[in-house]
Order: sequence, then structure tokens, then C-alpha cells
Amino acid sequence: MRWWIAVLLFGAAVLNYVDRQTLSALAPTIQHDLAMDDRDYADVVNVFLVAYTIAYLISGRITDKLGTRAGMVIFVTWWSIANMATAASHGIRSLSVFRFLLGLGEAGVWPAASKAVSEWFPARERALAIGFYTMGATIGATVAPYLVIPLAAYPYAEKFPLAAELLGHGTGWRMAFILTGALGLLWLIPWLIFYRKPSESRYVAASELTLITSGSEARPQDAGEPWTWKQVFSSRVVWLLLVGRLLTDPVWYFYQFWFPKYLNAERSLSQGQLTITWIVYAAAGVGSIAGGWLSGYLIKRGALPASSRLWVMSGCAVLVAISPLISRVAGTNTAIALTIVAVIAALAWLINISSLIVDVVPKHSLGTVFSVVAAGSTVGGILMNTLVAFMVAGPSTKPAGFLDQALQTVFGPVLSLVQGQGYGLWFLIMAFLQPLALLVLWGGGVHRTRSTVASA
Repeated sequence: MRWWIAVLLFGAAVLNYVDRQTLSALAPTIQHDLAMDDRDYADVVNVFLVAYTIAYLISGRITDKLGTRAGMVIFVTWWSIANMATAASHGIRSLSVFRFLLGLGEAGVWPAASKAVSEWFPARERALAIGFYTMGATIGATVAPYLVIPLAAYPYAEKFPLAAELLGHGTGWRMAFILTGALGLLWLIPWLIFYRKPSESRYVAASELTLITSGSEARPQDAGEPWTWKQVFSSRVVWLLLVGRLLTDPVWYFYQFWFPKYLNAERSLSQGQLTITWIVYAAAGVGSIAGGWLSGYLIKRGALPASSRLWVMSGCAVLVAISPLISRVAGTNTAIALTIVAVIAALAWLINISSLIVDVVPKHSLGTVFSVVAAGSTVGGILMNTLVAFMVAGPSTKPAGFLDQALQTVFGPVLSLVQGQGYGLWFLIMAFLQPLALLVLWGGGVHRTRSTVASA
């Protein structure tokens, strides 16, 4: 039954990323229709990530308070409706509002999913389970272009004139948001039917329940009261993991939000040709499973859970270092091949740093801690978006928004230095992010924290 639960989490992750990637897959068309330049696009993405950060800080606490089942219902319902409402966008402001609302809902799936894994899986299977449902995110990113680009190109005025009349200009991309959002509401049906804690589920055999609970008994740190906010923010391991994700998650965010635009701008691929990005996101799925399986294999061979994650992450850091070559090779196919290697490594890294949180944090506070750590991820994403926008867009002819003004106040000299340097500089920076984070994690002794348990 635990693997059926993983399938449900996989499905939620697929839908989460389909809804998220609808904007980036259709970015050239939407930017044209709404008269948005690249700075505007970066602002919209940053607004989404600001909401994502805010939601991360509270969604884990909501999950810990209400439970995994109820928390997931709230998050999926919210983001699905917000995605459907995006069809009403008629400019950068309204689009930003709807993407902000989307971000408030989408962040919650990850702390809820990690808590579900902690409830249903022993230590040796946790990374594989996390890798499996994270592969759902990459599958969502993979299928999104093939799903939403044809939806946007469909001749609604001819086939469904009523829809074209109701939605007006840009009917195609507006319908893409409506239909993809509606899928999330359908997902709620099996979730409500099947999800319970293992001890409360009528579908769990006694042998499986013994397997799950025997893993929990090996974790004495799970006893006691949930951590207060003071305990969370005074924990060394929380800060180590937060910095690790702040430094490295921007790599994956770049491939989600900017890589299609890079192929369009630098490799001259048309909107229709951007469906080639499916292979990159499929590679991310491979990385998710491979990273989880490999660290689980090391645990079975006797390695401590946290140490096994870090050894796998060390190998990933070596592979991601090929990133600068992606923007320098002449052929698009060669660039895609190098991207596949980098993305596999980036996702294997992400799975293992996420598994570290489950390894070292008590279950009663897992959702809260996961949220705080993941908030570092979105802050890194915001910084990446701003940097890349300055690198590729050059000076703006429009007044800076409040977020741009705040970032320019703090990072003005850096942004001026990178302005107009192009995508190549960001590909170079990505080569150093994982090694730097690895130094922080190894040096900070995250694998030696008292919360770490040997195995389950």
C-alpha cells in the first residue's frame, strides 16, 4: 500500500509541475499577447517565487497541525483553482496576481509529501520514495509542453466558438490554464478515498505495518513535543540544509523557467520546436530515481543514511560542473546532450538533500522544518531569476517594480556587473554552486547531527 501512496504523491507532483510549467512553455506567446518583455517575465516568475517562499514558511506548519491528508487537500484545491483563474489575465499585473495565488498553493505539496513519506516508509526506502514522487514533477515538466502547446494552438474560434467568444484574445493559452487546473480537482477523489496514516488504513497488511513501524522505532528523536519556531531557527542542521538548497535549487529553477527561453533566444527554436524540452525534463526524472536508488543501495550496504546522501551528492557536484559547455558548443543536439547529464545530476542532488531532511529531523516537526529549508530554495530562485534577467535583457526602459527596486538596492553592484553578459555567464556560475554547497554541508557536519539514525 505504501507504494500506492507514492503513486498518489507522484500524481500530485505531475499536476503541480504541469500547472507551473504552463507559463514557461507558452512564454513566447503570452509575452507577445500581453506585451511583456523579459524583465516583465522575470518579475512574474519572482512574484510566484515570493508567494512560494511565504507559503513554504506556513504550509509545513499547517501540515503538522492538520495532518497530511487534510493539508494536501487544501493545497491542491487552492493551486488548481488559481491556475484556472489565470485564464482571466489581461496584463502583467493580473498575471502576477494569479501566479502569486498559484505559488501560495503549490509550495504545500512538498512538505506534505515529505511528511507522507516519513509516515509510510522506512529509512532505506525514503530516498527512493522521494525520488519517485519527485520524478512526477519532472514528468509534469516533460509532458507540459506537449499538453499545453497543442491546447494553445487549437482552433477554438472554429471548433468551439462559444469558448472563443467568452475568453476573447488569446483563447488558446487561456484554455490551457483552465483545463490543466481542472485536472487537480479530479486528483482529490482518490486521495480522499485512500490516504490515511498506516495504522488507520484498512488497506495495509500486518506485515507491511510491521515494516513501516519498525523503521520508526529506530528514531528516538521522534519522541517529545513538536519544535517551536525558536528551536527551528536555532538549529544548526536547519541552517546548513537551508543554505545548501539556497545555493543549488536555482539550477533546477533555471531549467524550469528559463531553459525554453534560452533555446528560443540563443538556439533559434520556435514555439512549436520547444517541445524538445521534454527530453531534458525526462532526464530529470531519471536523476530523481537514480539518486534515490543509489543512496538507498549504500544504506543497504551499511552506510549511515545521511552519509550516503552526501556521497551521492559529491558525485553529482562533479557532473554538474560540465554546465559551462552547454552554452559554448555549436550544435543544439550536443547542447541538449550535455544538459541531460547536468540535469540528471542536479535532480539526484535535490533528491538526496531532501532526503537528508527526513533523515535528521523528528517526524513531529518534519513539515515545519522542510518548509523553512525549502524557503531557502525559493529565495535562491528569486536571486537566480533576477540575475538571469539582467544577464539576458540589458537595461530596462520601464520603471522598476517594488521587487526589482528592493533587489537592486541590495545587489545593485552585482547586477550592474552582470548586465548584458548573456546566458553563458549563468551556465558558468552553475558549475560552482553544488561544490560550494557541498563544502558547507560537509564542513558543517550535517551528517554528524545527533538526530541522524543509522538505518531502519
